[in-house]
Amino acid sequence: MAASKSPYSGLLRDLGGLMVAVAGESVTMVKRSAPEHALKLKKTDEWKLYLEFLKVMFNLADRLSALHVPIHEQPQFMDSLEDTVAHRLRTVLEPALSPDSDEIEIVYTIGRAVAESRERYERFRFLITEESKAKEEFFKTFSERVAQMMGASGNGMVVSAAALCASSVVPAMKALFEDETGGAGSAQGRASSAVSDRHTAEQAVGGRIGNEIKLVSVMSSVEGEEVETRWGLHPQFRQDLNPEEAQELARRMNRVTQILGERYAKVAFSADWKSWNLRGHA
Repeated sequence: MAASKSPYSGLLRDLGGLMVAVAGESVTMVKRSAPEHALKLKKTDEWKLYLEFLKVMFNLADRLSALHVPIHEQPQFMDSLEDTVAHRLRTVLEPALSPDSDEIEIVYTIGRAVAESRERYERFRFLITEESKAKEEFFKTFSERVAQMMGASGNGMVVSAAALCASSVVPAMKALFEDETGGAGSAQGRASSAVSDRHTAEQAVGGRIGNEIKLVSVMSSVEGEEVETRWGLHPQFRQDLNPEEAQELARRMNRVTQILGERYAKVAFSADWKSWNLRGHA
């Protein structure tokens, strides 16, 4: 089904644009994380890196679509996403292409990237909205592959940058799906999630990696009359902590989360919620 005829045409357009843009920014970020290796990269190497980021994002989009698109519509949705990304990529690359270049080549390249994405990443079994060991292994495998493709195997900066770029696009994708399908629960929950998730993704791909990395985050969301507050830790940072440090951090962050969660709950159910939320503090 063509993207323009899909009932999800708006979502497909936004999702395809996000993927193409983030893939390009991500290549820039991983190059900045290892300048000495970046200087040795050829254009074909950068193109392969770009496609690798697209591959992991297709996999992430597939996992999210399973939560928001009816199962019988999901195959068509993913096919339409392939078409959308190919068309968007053609538009972005058009200034650098020769007049007689064939769009079918780009379509074929994207189709092959999706097939390789399934072969490489579908074996990891995890729910995209929850933290798990399998999810950590998924991002670790991807980021180590990026480092290897750059000729920088074992380089912690490259591995961290690649993992951060890939994982940070999830909240932005999630917000797009929820805006389109209304799958975030209450309107309050959707507003809170979208503002925070987009801000996180914009920070990750906005050119500040290397100067600013989110190591610890706290998120609160509203679901009906319930408020859930949780905290998370950057995967690479978690690995660098010894057991004693991890235990102490968990103790302190559990306390911080409790305090912030209680405050968030009071505001979320108060008469001041609407104006407070609109100011972007959620």
